[in-house]
Amino acid sequence: MEQEFLKEQLKVLPEKPGVYMFKDKSGKVLYAGKSASLRDRVKSYFSPHHTLDRKVETLMGGVRDLDFIVTDSEQEALILECNLIKQHHPRFNVRLKDDKSYPYIKVSLNEEWPRVFITRRFENDGGRYFGPYASAGSVRNTLDLLKRLFRYCSPRGIITGRRPRPCFDYFISRCVGACSGEISKDEYREIIGQVISFLEGRHEKIVRALRHRMEDAADKLEFEKASQLRDRLQSIESISEGQKVISAGVGDEDVVAFARERDNACVQIFFIRSGKLIDKENFVLEGTQDEEPGQIMAGFIQQFYASAPFIPGKILLQTEPSDKAVLQSWLKGLRGGSVILLVPQRGEKKKLVDMVAQNAEQALAQLKARWLSDSGKTSAALTELQEKLGLPGLPNRVECYDISNIRGTSAVGSMVVFENGRPKPSNYRRFKIQSVSGIDDYAMMQEVLRRRFKRIKAQDASSWAAVPDLVLIDGGKGHLTSAQQVMQELEIDKIPLAALAKENEELFLPRRTEPLLLPRDSQALYLLQRIRDEAHRFALSYHLKVRKRAALTSSFSVPGIGPKRKRALFKHFGSFKRIKEASVEEIASVPGMTSQLAEKVKESI
Repeated sequence: MEQEFLKEQLKVLPEKPGVYMFKDKSGKVLYAGKSASLRDRVKSYFSPHHTLDRKVETLMGGVRDLDFIVTDSEQEALILECNLIKQHHPRFNVRLKDDKSYPYIKVSLNEEWPRVFITRRFENDGGRYFGPYASAGSVRNTLDLLKRLFRYCSPRGIITGRRPRPCFDYFISRCVGACSGEISKDEYREIIGQVISFLEGRHEKIVRALRHRMEDAADKLEFEKASQLRDRLQSIESISEGQKVISAGVGDEDVVAFARERDNACVQIFFIRSGKLIDKENFVLEGTQDEEPGQIMAGFIQQFYASAPFIPGKILLQTEPSDKAVLQSWLKGLRGGSVILLVPQRGEKKKLVDMVAQNAEQALAQLKARWLSDSGKTSAALTELQEKLGLPGLPNRVECYDISNIRGTSAVGSMVVFENGRPKPSNYRRFKIQSVSGIDDYAMMQEVLRRRFKRIKAQDASSWAAVPDLVLIDGGKGHLTSAQQVMQELEIDKIPLAALAKENEELFLPRRTEPLLLPRDSQALYLLQRIRDEAHRFALSYHLKVRKRAALTSSFSVPGIGPKRKRALFKHFGSFKRIKEASVEEIASVPGMTSQLAEKVKESI
């Protein structure tokens, strides 16, 4: 009945630009999208010949109603889509996390005595706004610096200039006393102008003005005032010198790049003003699962710059956004001048974007670490794991195994351990595959598991004796079956097993024919992914080390020099080049070598 209703709605969709909204049975907006032709775009979701990715397939499974709004242009549709995403926070849209709470620094130029303070409302009221910032903490740090540099007044209410006495800050030289009229309006306005210039990154302008005032005060023999101005001047010059110079020829630019982790992306933005990096912020985007990079970039640009007080004339991007022409036209309208969205392919600008992308990777890693340190989330994840996997108790100790090789060569295995949801590196182990030749991941996994769990059977007194509450295998159903065979062989049948396949995050369990799919926003799934990714990282790092060592020794073949002597030579000299440059006497001095063998080495290389 609901499908028939939707089909009837499709018939009345106009071939005009606008915004469409998919809703669930309760009327909640699941997804809001824009299009130059509503009919063509929405019909594509229902076409039997249209291949849907997993995210869209899940979305369409919950759609029970459709609504749309016609606009006069694509640009209007973009603005409306942005407003709807902020209003409804649809689950399947790329959206800024907690976008309503982002703070700004406001300079209230519309007041007789301007104030500088934090606000979470961006209004067209004549004030100057700077931001948005990712957190209130970063705003407070900036305000603290501004207060120390410029000593503006920061009362709780409106400044009148008629207070009977100055505040406490005035007597400790943290305020110029505007509240009680200790300074004229013109002088105070000059200070506020310097605050604005500082926030804009125009430090040279402030330096020139302060130096002029300092020299003027010295000429008038006002030495105390001149020394205060000197101290402020030196502080600002020190800050300016500490800022990274991007390029002497660059004006104002923003640089945007992101790193993604399944349903979340961390976006890093660098603010460059007059060729200097004056600030950077990172923001979290939700709903990025299965989205193309261009769609993620477009979603951020759309939502961030919709409430940004300043838009530079050039924005450097890591990847080209979807609907680039529409976005540029929209940004031009907001800025009141042309805006170029540029994806550099080479040169200094490309290096700059790459640097921002690396910062985004680091910021994402810190966010993940912060998540792991959240005991509430970790506890919820362990409880959910126990429930979903039907475990006899909480999986307080989880061991995860992975294999790394290239076409069967330099094959290694890894074992990582998480206790109470957190990594325990002291219990990590790595294995060099010994009994398997050729490409056989299943056999390699069996060797690793056999070598590990024989220790339990032998009642090894070391950390090997710890019995895991869950063994997680990086792989699919075949890897799980291989692991089961080892456990049966060793007669270990009480340790729960699971395998997590990376492609669709399917969880394979014994005695279950179909894979288990945990919700994408599941705390349990996030923890399993974190453990699996750590096992992969640990295995890969060891594989690269083994491969590098093999590459070094394979290029060095001398009769009479076996693996042990080769290792001794490379350990002593560090590289093949240094062995080649060494004298016979130096080579002979290496433990295990003789003068005769050293001469053979020199003859062979």
